[in-house]
Amino acid sequence: MLTAPFRPSINRMLASACILGSISPALAAELDPAFASHAVIQRDRPIPVSGTADPGETVTVEIGAHVGTAVAGRDGRFRIVLPAMAAGGPYRITVAARSGISIAEDVLIGDVFLCSGQSNMEMTIAESQDSRAQIANSGDTAIRMMTVPRQTALDPRVTFEKAPRWDVAGPQTAGAFSAACFYMLKDLRRTVDVPLGAIHSSWGGTRISSWMSDAALGQTGAAVEVQLRQLSAKDPTSAQRGFGTRWESWWRAAHKDAPWMPDADRDWRPVPKIGYWEDWGDPELVEYNGFMWLRRELLLTAAQVAQGATLDLGLLDDQDVVWINGRPVGGGGSISTPRRYALPKGSLKPGRNVVTVNVNDLWGKGGMAGPADSIALTFRDGQRLPLGEGWSYSPDRRRAPGMPRPPWDDTAGAGNLYAAMIAPLGSPALKGVAWYQGESDTALPGYADRLSAMIAAWRAQFDTPDLPFAIVSLAGFGAPAAAPGASGWADVRNDQRKVAANDPRVGLTLTLDIGDPFDVHPGEKRELGRRLARTMRAIAYGGPDSASGPSVRFVTRGENAVVVTFEGVTGSLVARGSTQAIGFELCGADQASCRFVPGIIAGNQVTLPQDGAAPTRVRYAWADAPTINLFDSAGLPAGPFELPIP
Repeated sequence: MLTAPFRPSINRMLASACILGSISPALAAELDPAFASHAVIQRDRPIPVSGTADPGETVTVEIGAHVGTAVAGRDGRFRIVLPAMAAGGPYRITVAARSGISIAEDVLIGDVFLCSGQSNMEMTIAESQDSRAQIANSGDTAIRMMTVPRQTALDPRVTFEKAPRWDVAGPQTAGAFSAACFYMLKDLRRTVDVPLGAIHSSWGGTRISSWMSDAALGQTGAAVEVQLRQLSAKDPTSAQRGFGTRWESWWRAAHKDAPWMPDADRDWRPVPKIGYWEDWGDPELVEYNGFMWLRRELLLTAAQVAQGATLDLGLLDDQDVVWINGRPVGGGGSISTPRRYALPKGSLKPGRNVVTVNVNDLWGKGGMAGPADSIALTFRDGQRLPLGEGWSYSPDRRRAPGMPRPPWDDTAGAGNLYAAMIAPLGSPALKGVAWYQGESDTALPGYADRLSAMIAAWRAQFDTPDLPFAIVSLAGFGAPAAAPGASGWADVRNDQRKVAANDPRVGLTLTLDIGDPFDVHPGEKRELGRRLARTMRAIAYGGPDSASGPSVRFVTRGENAVVVTFEGVTGSLVARGSTQAIGFELCGADQASCRFVPGIIAGNQVTLPQDGAAPTRVRYAWADAPTINLFDSAGLPAGPFELPIP
């Protein structure tokens, strides 16, 4: 590895800055986190160094033999593009301005990756299998890691509210880093002899909409959500009312009633205590996930009503919509954020008032978690009316697709994580992106369009029109399918396949065989990392191996049979534990027509005998947790798909 000495010109810059005026370190020009100490900067690409300085001052940046200057804008931001550099280091980046000097030490030039998604990308080495041995052997000074802390924003930010930092890989740092991302880098190091850096920015349980730019959301039918989120930054009360009205319209269309009205006729039962409903002692609720209506009556005086008021409801798990006297006043979706809603004028009235809360629990325990003493109505004069007792509840097991979520929701919002955790990265050059997400979109149609729009927007931000994306196809989870059926997980996998099939710089990393039927977070992340590295070698480095392993190429109709041809096969296809491949289905127009059929393997083809009923579609591994046995000689599973039969 090349080494760049501390150049005399840096000393001249330091001296010049000191002559220009008194320097306070707190006011010194600062580099953005992507260019801070221990960073890796993308090799062989122009280097867009960015940061913050005093508005209007001249900023000088030096890396190795390259020096550039710029004037900070009115917002104090500067951006200086330096020439591309070959792999090497360590270097020192120096930023000099009248306001002061900043120096980033131990900076390497190599390849930089962005790893993002939801919980299976967020899962750390310490939380995955064989963590003790892997952490102990994680030391590598040529691997650098940066984790963006969880944060949200209503408008795209240019700087982080919680700034990330670079760390050198080692036992003291690796355990808290993304396991999938780290193991990808570690495997790439076997064949890529340059420094490797990874920026990890993930949040468990998130929909892809949270990670999309406003433009991408607008292209995929979410312009209204973007407008509501933007309104929330300026007028949160109006935004809450607007969201509540949308939610009401969805509910009325689906169920033809309005349980939020003050005199709604339901089976109301007394809430025994504030807390998760699984702990109430009601056998019906021990494992209940779904909607719950909660109601509390209160009597107010005219003097109280004349004041403004704030409603505190403590923690609600998972999602809520809140009404007072049948008018929406709030809604949220963060299980870690206590709910506080400023009440619009006219929400309260003298005499009887009714607070109605709809809580939708998606996973684990749910309900009004409290604590009880945090639930209250507080008036402008400081008077506090406790509301920790006297609630009633009524379960509601009805379901309908397309339920609106608050666009400021932590996990299902409209661009709020992009605004806070991707946009502030700026536009540093990247070698590739690893994306593991989709579990939270399994009930939402149109994932292929959203994924394609997100990829295009991120490519634009990072100024790389062909930026490679390695997409992790969802692992199996849940009870194995005993019969053909609909599957939201299979829908997402097929959409991921379509995006990869239509873009040569997108590769699919298959994981059907390394999931866990009992845990949505499979602990085997080393094999996942190895497969991600294989995908990256193919799409980012032009390696000879296929990006995904066996992937469907086309389907043809033969004589009394349907023939499926695969590409990306190493060696030949094999059926583990059988002479026939399982998991294939022939289907007609509707779901009920689908039936399992055996597959006869020959080279890279699987022949499916017809059974008399004329099929129009063929699909494979179509279940949340499909049972499969079709692999290639490299041990990679065949990818799931659904295709029409020509």
